[in-house]
Amino acid sequence: MPDVDPDAQPIVLVTGPSGAGRTTAINVLEDLGFEAIDNLPLRLLPILIEAAGVSAPMALGLDSRNRDFAPGALLDMIEMLAARQDAELTVLYLDARPGVLLRRYSETRRRHPLAPAETPEVGVAREQDLMAPIRERADMLLDTSEMNVHQLKAEIEHWFAPDGRSLALSVQSFSYKRGVPRSVDLVFDCRFLANPYWEEALRSLNGRDAAVQDYVKQDPLYDGFMARVVDMVRFLLPAFRSEGKSHLSIAFGCTGGQHRSVTLAETLAKTLAEDGQQVSIRHRELQR
Repeated sequence: MPDVDPDAQPIVLVTGPSGAGRTTAINVLEDLGFEAIDNLPLRLLPILIEAAGVSAPMALGLDSRNRDFAPGALLDMIEMLAARQDAELTVLYLDARPGVLLRRYSETRRRHPLAPAETPEVGVAREQDLMAPIRERADMLLDTSEMNVHQLKAEIEHWFAPDGRSLALSVQSFSYKRGVPRSVDLVFDCRFLANPYWEEALRSLNGRDAAVQDYVKQDPLYDGFMARVVDMVRFLLPAFRSEGKSHLSIAFGCTGGQHRSVTLAETLAKTLAEDGQQVSIRHRELQR
């Protein structure tokens, strides 16, 4: 193995079967400052590298949908990149159990790229056989079977964030009528606050609107409740980081998931972002 320049730039080659999360991983790496190129034909990759050099971290997405994909050709490309002294290569292979891949295809109603005229089961099995040699060569194998998008994002950030950031936060709102979201770490019930739904002028609005937020924040219990929530989260974050947790999910629930929970989720997310935390936000009922 050649000596690697201490200033070598990372190249992350992201691959794996369709439906395992490759596109999500590429997008996260791009957000982290990597130059991201997805589905580049293999024959063009050497031209790209030689023409531009490796001047910045790169994330390259390659899978069986590439026009000239072949396992042997991809393995040769991996060895070519691994031999460069100005680059530090990591082959990231995203995988998932066959049943999970089938479920994801059922949810999206997509046809499998390797079996467009056949059942998804055929495509999943065919692709796993095709990708087996690449899986064996991978430097990092990430099973996404039990991960949602937010958890996968947090895992990629944990391994590849240039600033060493190791804990991603997500804040969401929901309606108790539809149940508590899965994989939530902290849940706060805010149904005790005054409900804007009963105000005719506010009913058609939601907690992202200033009028609704003002109404909720006028409740005498609001300030004390939110202050305690913020203090608790700030207290817990260092402990979760020390424990090695890569993702923390916080949820606020109310009756309809439109007003109070959205207001509190928006407020907490803004406060944590102002603290310098990396925060994503989701309003489950507003996205329906």
